[in-house]
Amino acid sequence: MDITPQDNTQPISDDQELAKALAGVLPEDDSTTDANSPTGLHFEETAAPAAPAAPAAIVPPAPAPVAPVAEVPSFTMPSLDTPAASDSSDLDGVKLEALKELRPLMDKVDLPAEEKFDTYLMLLRSTDDKTLIAPAHTAAQGIADEKRKAEALLEIIKEIDYLSRKDQPAA
Repeated sequence: MDITPQDNTQPISDDQELAKALAGVLPEDDSTTDANSPTGLHFEETAAPAAPAAPAAIVPPAPAPVAPVAEVPSFTMPSLDTPAASDSSDLDGVKLEALKELRPLMDKVDLPAEEKFDTYLMLLRSTDDKTLIAPAHTAAQGIADEKRKAEALLEIIKEIDYLSRKDQPAA
């Protein structure tokens, strides 16, 4: 079967020319023939474009809908002569009470050495209780990471220096 176009001088550009080219290639089937068509085939005819179409502009997809942002409540700093100032002293009182309650329980707390040291250091800095230096030092000795252990030992030395200067009378 020969499928080459009969006229090789000109490219096929519209439906009618395509129909003519295919007429010699396709077998004739009476169910697809059209009496009005010169080739006996039925094709949908479209108007030839007047000018080449410009490429379609690339349109970015629409952004996804954004959920509404919840309102952030405004915050104003209370002045020192308001009742909130007394709330601060209440919080300090609760903190001191919790620190006193925590101190005897620290030996029962099962924490990694680093966390236990950090807790002792927090207690020491909050209360200036010199009796916490020895347990903090013991916890620091249990820290496996040498860099962190060295930092913990330096913190203990700083606290000892601070407490020593604090106890000295002002000159």
